[in-house]
Amino acid sequence: MATTSTTGSTLLQPLSNAVQLPIDQVNFVVCQLFALLAAVWFRTYLHSSKTSSFIRHVVATLLGLYLAFFCFGWYALHFLVQSGISYCIMIIAGVESMHHPMMIITQKITSLAYEIHDGMFRKDEELTPSQRGLAVRRMPSLLEYVSYTCNFMGILAGPLCSYKDYIAFIEGRASHVAHSSENGKEEQHGKADPSPNAAVTEKLLICGLSLLFHLTISNMLPVEYNIDEHFQATASWPTKATYLYVSLLAARPKYYFAWTLADAINNAAGFGFRGYDKNGVARWDLISNLRIQQIEMSTSFKMFLDNWNIQTALWLKRVCYERATFSPTIQTFVLSAIWHGVYPGYYLTFLTGVLMTLAARAVRSNFRHYLVEPPQLKLFYDIITWMATQLTISYTVVPFVLLSIKPSFTFYRSWYYCFHVCSILVLLLLPVKKSQRRKSTQENVQLSQAKKFDERENSLGQNSFSTMNNVCNQNRDTGSRHSSLTQ
Repeated sequence: MATTSTTGSTLLQPLSNAVQLPIDQVNFVVCQLFALLAAVWFRTYLHSSKTSSFIRHVVATLLGLYLAFFCFGWYALHFLVQSGISYCIMIIAGVESMHHPMMIITQKITSLAYEIHDGMFRKDEELTPSQRGLAVRRMPSLLEYVSYTCNFMGILAGPLCSYKDYIAFIEGRASHVAHSSENGKEEQHGKADPSPNAAVTEKLLICGLSLLFHLTISNMLPVEYNIDEHFQATASWPTKATYLYVSLLAARPKYYFAWTLADAINNAAGFGFRGYDKNGVARWDLISNLRIQQIEMSTSFKMFLDNWNIQTALWLKRVCYERATFSPTIQTFVLSAIWHGVYPGYYLTFLTGVLMTLAARAVRSNFRHYLVEPPQLKLFYDIITWMATQLTISYTVVPFVLLSIKPSFTFYRSWYYCFHVCSILVLLLLPVKKSQRRKSTQENVQLSQAKKFDERENSLGQNSFSTMNNVCNQNRDTGSRHSSLTQ
């Protein structure tokens, strides 16, 4: 991570030595705990019912900038420079525009740019339902923009949220208007502002368990041992496969900790309420970034990706996949690699991910419908696909952890590139069905054309009302004659 401030390093060095963590990680945890306390204070004393949205914007921004300066020193000026330049570009041009906070801000800037573009420069019929629901219809003020990108709840670890959801929270509308659904409509409900205490407590418990697991088990099962020469030379294939899965399983809790804590901070401030479920229980998962149970029990590559880093997946879908004119899967994975940084391991992981995703999609579309009945066969299928998915994911993300090119290729060579080869063979041998995205795109185009045709017909019909009446009368006469003949 980036260079830390001198004051923060001096104060927290003993704590760093005690838990054997790098000082920048300790600073991050301490700042997030401070943000959690600030979130409780923010919700209690600066609730939208007690103060103006202007005050809430200012306080959220100032606290966010303070945390950035504490953690990263003068490097935090990059936040302001990037945000300021991007805001000027949006004002002048009309919209378009390594370190995790910078990655989050990049997501927010590009998301907002496309949301403004959709709301101010495109017609509604050209938008997908989700784009229509998130479209921003007016240019944000500078304060709103800086508050959205640099607020204390999400400046260090996110998660990403839409601009409309954030502004609704600041202005006190989030408890009355649920999150925009996929059809672009907003669900109204009149219940009182719910308490996030239960959700925050549950998420903090998950954070504690994840941190404990990371500080104990994770250090005992390093991913680097997968490329140890002695291990490669002596271990059997079942042993290699088991250790590969277990070592990557042990590497995940640090992400569970960081993302769940960030989610809890937002919830403690009152942000993240999605609405009520069918049982009347409040849902605080509007901006949640992961679903741990679904991740660990994934039976397909898609299921894993849909539940891991959820907000980033939605960002990639909205700014790239839905807008790509060709090879959307490849473009999306390449963008994800570029966004993550410059390490070669990132590119190896995401390029491998392209192969795995396309191959998994082909296998699933060709075989799954034959294996869902009877239940016993479905259970066997689920067990096999779970094992295959977990092993494939582990194989794919090893370079993401190792980062460098040489150890990454050392690992893949030790496995004889077997998953790469299998994926290529699957793509060559199995028919690939048309993706749902292409079908949806074609349907949107057809609906748009049909709408325009109907509008033309309506305008023509208004100009030739008497002619249409004559035709209708003739049809009725013909119908009555036909009826009398058949009788």
